[in-house]
Amino acid sequence: MIRTINLTKIFGTLTAVDHLDLEINEGDIFGFIGPNGAGKTTTIKMLATLIRPTDGYAEICGFNVLRDVDDVKRVIGYMPDFFGVYDDMKVWEYLDFFAAAYRIQSSRRAQIINDVLELTDLTGKRDDYVESLSRGMKQRLCFAKTLVHDPKVLLLDEPASGLDPRARIEFRELLKELRKMGKTILISSHILTELSDFCNTIGIVERGKLLVAGAVDDITRNLQGTRVIEIKVKGDVQRAVDILNSKDGVRSVEPDGDEICVNIDFELEDPSVLMEALIAGGVKVTGFSEKEVNLEDIFMRITKGAVQ
Repeated sequence: MIRTINLTKIFGTLTAVDHLDLEINEGDIFGFIGPNGAGKTTTIKMLATLIRPTDGYAEICGFNVLRDVDDVKRVIGYMPDFFGVYDDMKVWEYLDFFAAAYRIQSSRRAQIINDVLELTDLTGKRDDYVESLSRGMKQRLCFAKTLVHDPKVLLLDEPASGLDPRARIEFRELLKELRKMGKTILISSHILTELSDFCNTIGIVERGKLLVAGAVDDITRNLQGTRVIEIKVKGDVQRAVDILNSKDGVRSVEPDGDEICVNIDFELEDPSVLMEALIAGGVKVTGFSEKEVNLEDIFMRITKGAVQ
């Protein structure tokens, strides 16, 4: 659905995006991760046809962002990291304006506006003036505007900025629903906790270069090489260590008091066999869990902390 080849943008002596090669498949929620100044917003603006690349090109739904500008605009919904609002315009008028800009017939616009207001929990603000809304409400309104023409691809640049904790949770659930509806979503952020719950693929960019991209599990596998099981036992720790060391797929066993850290191969599909072996060997197991490698771990291991 989204494909870039050698996508490059240079501003004077600054290379904001450096030969970016990226592929995002239909139905993906792709987390575009990087520090401020990494080139995320510039990339999204090129995909949204707002900035022309210096070199390379990009396609969205098979349409070239340089040649097929109108076709690209019809299939994308773009939400910028900072957006303006129109004074003396009510919420429903704001949405009606954008629906008209997308050439949606007036007979259909009222229902579409009601639907997106309900979807973004803004029905109660329908007749409020846009400039009277809080920053979080304006953020929701911008997202509602992004959905009025039912786009196939969503380009969201820091969309949760300004939302309160409850609204962030609701926003995450909304993105999951949109994915179920078949939407393909590219969402940028430098707040990794916003992305970890719902992105199935990610790309990490730094100083305009894409460092790694793909499924979160695949990236974790390549980075770490093993899975980590944390076990807590009561009693004979050394016996537990001996049993674990005897099992196939166990790379290393590291005891620390009554807690044991076990590194196992990814090929060991069901780590519960380790707990079964411990119990069968007479070891009392009081805790057993797999340590999750989160996006923050991946990000810190790949990036170097450099900004433009």
